[in-house]
Formats: sequence, structure tokens, C-alpha cells
Amino acid sequence: MTQATARDTERTTDPVDEVPRLARLFPLGLQHVLAMYAGAVAVPLIVGGALGYSPEDLAFLISADLFVAGIASIIQSIGFWRFGVRLPLMQGVTFAAVGPMITIGTTYDITAVFGATIACGLFMILVAPFFSALLRFFPPIVTGTVILIIGVTLMDVAAGWITAQGESAAPSDLALAAGTLLFVVLVERFAPPALARVSVLLGLALGTLVALPMGKVDWSGVGDAGWFALVTPFHFGLPTFPLAAVLSMLVVGLVIMTETTGDMIAVGEIVEKPVTKRRLADGLRADGLSTVIGGAFNTFPYTAFAQNVGLVSLTNVKSRYVATMAGGILVVLGLVPKVGAVVEGVPSAVLGGAGVALFGMVAASGIRSLTKVTFTNKNILVVAVSLGVALLPTVKPEIYAEFPQWFRLIFDSGISSGAICAILLNLLLNGDQLRASRDGSRQDEQELAPHDALRGPAPAVTTYEEATSAPSGEPQPGTPDR
Repeated sequence: MTQATARDTERTTDPVDEVPRLARLFPLGLQHVLAMYAGAVAVPLIVGGALGYSPEDLAFLISADLFVAGIASIIQSIGFWRFGVRLPLMQGVTFAAVGPMITIGTTYDITAVFGATIACGLFMILVAPFFSALLRFFPPIVTGTVILIIGVTLMDVAAGWITAQGESAAPSDLALAAGTLLFVVLVERFAPPALARVSVLLGLALGTLVALPMGKVDWSGVGDAGWFALVTPFHFGLPTFPLAAVLSMLVVGLVIMTETTGDMIAVGEIVEKPVTKRRLADGLRADGLSTVIGGAFNTFPYTAFAQNVGLVSLTNVKSRYVATMAGGILVVLGLVPKVGAVVEGVPSAVLGGAGVALFGMVAASGIRSLTKVTFTNKNILVVAVSLGVALLPTVKPEIYAEFPQWFRLIFDSGISSGAICAILLNLLLNGDQLRASRDGSRQDEQELAPHDALRGPAPAVTTYEEATSAPSGEPQPGTPDR
């Protein structure tokens, strides 16, 4: 009976909560690290370079960033009390804060950046439950559009990796990217399932090996890097809190929560575990806590990384403990600079080829969400205008250069501007359905989304009432865990 019960328990374990054996867990986690590494180290390089920091200080900023990114990913995936969405999400420094942080650093100094970061994190923790109440404004017409926008706008990042040496791609870099992408596709098509789950990792490894004789792999820093470097808090001095700096970073906090909401909803749909209001609040709190830790450990605000959402969709590995393992690897990279230098040697063109697949999968996940929508003229307009607004700063980065800083902070990010546009357009064009469903019975409320676009019952993510009052991560009795 005991063995039978154990087998039944194993069969009924949610895939999100399964712990793969170490032989699979480590390569799956490493794959997530490689997918996000370039984006993770970009922000400290940009901010530190703009503020004129020495190579030694830049190396410390990168180590601190990787160290805290690992802690943040562990908090988000494992969770404790009311912190953590408990889904396979990876955390990294947000690009939305780059402009404001450079402005704060040049106006004051780096300690003001860290002080404003700590204030931003505390603000996010406090407003998380109120922000999560906006979940009912994210029905499939909105979430699908936002997820599609995330994938499409991130293609600019993939293109930047391929064209890292200039405005256009060198033929050899384009060949590396195309070869990496083709290999990932072939592994997915012909390899056994166990290898297909690490197709991106295999593609990155093969691309790096091919790039070696081409002279495109730079491991010159491996020999100079140390074996151990302790990340100490307040390395650059105690934080300061100028009012203007704090206020500008509070706006960043709202942008972060908007972007993270889209990523959490996206990964929830991919792993078939829709994000409830309570789970969203827990995830946003974890973002805030990680941002506070980041400010204390000489780094910046944290958010979910969309490229890793695409990796979850591509590999179909739903276990949150893969993100936990990846977080552990990031902590090691932060403490062992020599290992980080090896990973940093992966050519950017190879990353770009893998990025095309990863970001494309994010966009495809958005399209899959939109299949739940009946495309009336109103709903077509919601998607079309939101996507168009989101792409403006992607295709023309300086389009808002003459606008105030607060405006650029929001609209220079295609993800945040597109999300805001989708929410507001849905309220404007489908507001009558929203009011009708709110005035209806509770049963009607469960069956109607706040627009006229669903076929069948609304998923948990679209209901107005909290889908569960049970502890985060546990389904409500009698409610299907979708």
C-alpha cells in the first residue's frame, strides 16, 4: 500500500513542483543561465561604463549582479511565506532603469542609485497587493497581446547580439547565428526527448566550438579572473536618498511591476498554472525584496527575464526547481569570477541565434493565448494599436528623445507602453462587457471575461474574485488546476 500510495502521489504531482534528478536538473539550469547571461551583465556594464568606473569596479558590479540575480531567482521559484510566485521564472536587472540610474549617478553619485533602488524595492513590496488587484484588467485579449509584444520587442535584443560589432552583421557572425538556430531546430526535430529539452544549451555549446577556430571566442580574461571573490554589501559606501532620485525610481518600480505581471502571466499559461491575484502579489513582493537586496549589495532593480519564459515554452520543462538550480549557478558565478569569465566567452552571435528561437517562442505563446479570443473589430483594434505603439521605440529608439524623462521612462520600453495601451484600449472598447459582467450574478462573473472575446469559461487568470484563498501554489478544492 505504501508503494502504491507513493506511485499515486508521484503521478499526481504538479509538473511545476516536480524535482528532476540532478543529471537533468543541472544542464537544464545551466541552459537558463546561458540564455540570460548576456542580458544579466549588460546593465552593470552600461551603467558602470557611463559613470566612468574602472575595469575592477565593473567586474565587481557584474559579480554583485550575478550573485543577487541568483538569490532573486531562488526566492521567486521556491518562495517563502508571501514572497515568490513559485513558477519557473528567472530574475535579472531590468533595462527600464538604465536611463534613470545613469541620470541619478551623474547628478549625485552611485550611492544615490543604490539608495533609490532600495526605496524602489520597499515601494514595490508595499504596493504589490494593490497592484495585483488589477489582475482582472488582464483578460486573454490583454495578456495575449502583452506576451506577443514581449517576444516581438525582444527580437531587437537578439539582433543586437548578432550585430554586436557594428550596425550590420558580419557574414561570419550571421553564419554563426544561423547555424546555432538551425542546430537548435534540428535537435528539437530529430534528437531524443532528453536531448531536445536542452537543445538551446547544445546549440550554444556547438556554436562556441565552431567559433573557436574563427577567433571569436574570447577567454583571455579567464586566466586573470580569481577563483573566489566575496560580494560585500555597501561596497561603494552607504546609500543616500535624494528625493528626486527616489521619485524617479518609484516610477521605474511601476514599470517593473507591469513588465513582471506580463511575464508571470505568460509563464503561468505555458506551464498551465494560471496566475491568481494572490500568486501575482507574492511574485511582485519577491521582485521588491530582490530589489532591496540588490540596492544593499551594490546592484540594481530586478524583474523577470522574458527570454527565459521563451525557454520554458521551447523545452516544455515546467519544474520551478530548474529555475532554482539556475539561481544557484548564478550565485556561484557571482562568487567565482573565473567560472563567470568562461561563460562570458560565449560569442554574442551564438547567443543571438539562440535568442531568435527563445524570443520567437515568447511571441508564439502570446499568439496561443490570443486563440482564446474571438476577433471582433474591437479586439482586432486592441491588438493592432497596442502592438504598433510597442514597436515604435523598437524600430526608432530616439522617437521620444524630445519628451520629458518621466514620459521616456515609460514609453521607451515597448513592453510597458504596449501593456498600458492594451489595458486602456480594452477598457475603452470593451468596457460595456466589463460593467455587465460585474453587475451580473456570481455565476455569470465566473463565465464572462471583461470583454466579448472568450470561447467558453474564463480561465482563473481572468476572474474578478481571487481564484483561491488557499496558500500560494495550492489549488482551490473543486477548482481544476489548469
